[in-house]
Amino acid sequence: MEPRFNIMANEVGGRFAKRFGNASLVIVQSTLPKTTQELVSVRISQINGCGFCLDLHVKDAAAAGESPVRLGLVAAWRESSVFTEAERAALALAEEGTRLADAGAGVSDETWAEVRKHYDDDQTAALVSLVAQVNAANRLGVIARQQGGAYEPGMFGDLSN
Repeated sequence: MEPRFNIMANEVGGRFAKRFGNASLVIVQSTLPKTTQELVSVRISQINGCGFCLDLHVKDAAAAGESPVRLGLVAAWRESSVFTEAERAALALAEEGTRLADAGAGVSDETWAEVRKHYDDDQTAALVSLVAQVNAANRLGVIARQQGGAYEPGMFGDLSN
């Protein structure tokens, strides 16, 4: 598979990426735990098949100290004992918020209740925003066929400046 288009090398795409990165700062700087942010990002990227985003989030999570065991079990989080109840609620929201067309009703009331049990208003807003933003980023990566493998943690730090 060859990349179709380098969005970052294009003037419009580069400007969009910078603004997209700036929007993510609201989430990154929130009180939503960083571990939760990365686990959710990994799971959404797995579901959407975005190799570039999966590469980025797995490497960022590992650089931040996330264990290989937990990263390896994200795809099977329901059958794993290594995630907290709060993380499980966030992962359920990530899956249901990503698979909207598959679920019919979108995010279930049960999942929403679990999220609200574990996260305050600001964290919930950050989590919902994260699900939306990672799904959007995955679509950019999949449409343009951006490949995973070359990401280095921190390499996009200047996008939010």
